[in-house]
Amino acid sequence: MRIPVIMFFLGISILLSCKDKKKEAAAGAPTGPPPALPVEVVIARAQAVSADLEVPGTLLAYESTEIHPEIAGRLVQLNVREGASVSKGTLLAKLYDGDLQAQMRKIDVQLKIADQTEKRQAELLRIQGISQQEYDLSLLQVNSLKADKDIVREAIRKTEIRAPFSGKLGLKNVSPGAYVTPATIITSINQVDRLKLQFNVPERYGSQLKNGLTVKFTVDGSPTVFEATVIASEMSIEEDTRSLAIRALVKQREKVLIPGTFAKVSIVLGESVEAILIPNSAVLPVGRKKQVYVYNGGKSVPVDIITGARDSTNLQVLEGLKEGDTVITSAILFLRPQGEVSIKQIN
Repeated sequence: MRIPVIMFFLGISILLSCKDKKKEAAAGAPTGPPPALPVEVVIARAQAVSADLEVPGTLLAYESTEIHPEIAGRLVQLNVREGASVSKGTLLAKLYDGDLQAQMRKIDVQLKIADQTEKRQAELLRIQGISQQEYDLSLLQVNSLKADKDIVREAIRKTEIRAPFSGKLGLKNVSPGAYVTPATIITSINQVDRLKLQFNVPERYGSQLKNGLTVKFTVDGSPTVFEATVIASEMSIEEDTRSLAIRALVKQREKVLIPGTFAKVSIVLGESVEAILIPNSAVLPVGRKKQVYVYNGGKSVPVDIITGARDSTNLQVLEGLKEGDTVITSAILFLRPQGEVSIKQIN
């Protein structure tokens, strides 16, 4: 009987001990508001800033085209020296024209006889030896043969393939004796004494790139910063990329600048001497708006802003902040409107 009694009193003592500990724990628990959230801040300052834009680009030859024959025929002469520079009008290739030359000689003989006949008919008409109709028929024969001669001359011209402009020849794709058609590419020609730079900019910057604007660019393999002047832009925005194509004329000409080379294009769109910059990390997107939290009397106050240019670290604020505002830059996701905060560091 003693063991159950002992166990009964032991259980009562354990229960009384647990209650005392709970009371002590409740007495030691804080009853005030939660502690302020420590944050880092930055003081908004107005400073001069350049609105820079960096986009990829490609170097293009000022003029570039493939050389095709106008008509089909056998290639009897090829003057294409790969990589050579040629002047406008240089004969690059010649097709067989023996049959056309024979037609030309035949027409020359016929025209000579018809011309003599027309002159005799003119003398007879002057003394009324023939009628006006007879003379008109002889004159028609002369004019018809002259037209035939022009047609054959133009056909002979089409057998001659000449450089459309001064430039540098590419690789040849045919050899003498080959039968070519208008679909055959004989070679290519590029005008490389001047180059163009093509690049695309986002649609919101399209209106700012006017003709005459100078842009800078670099290419791999050269430390030089090159310049180009904007000369034209596409008439419409590309729907797939929402960007506008721009072309600029390269001012320098160096061996490292080769058509097709990739270029890094840097564009200065203007300067704002009163621009307020804040770190990108301080901005919180809220729907279609952008928002920052400002420290005000120990509270975090949300403020809607309108932004401008940005780079890899900072963002320009156009509206919403003024110089001297204390912008919270850390723990952005934990902030609440009118929440308690404390400044642990000013950057």
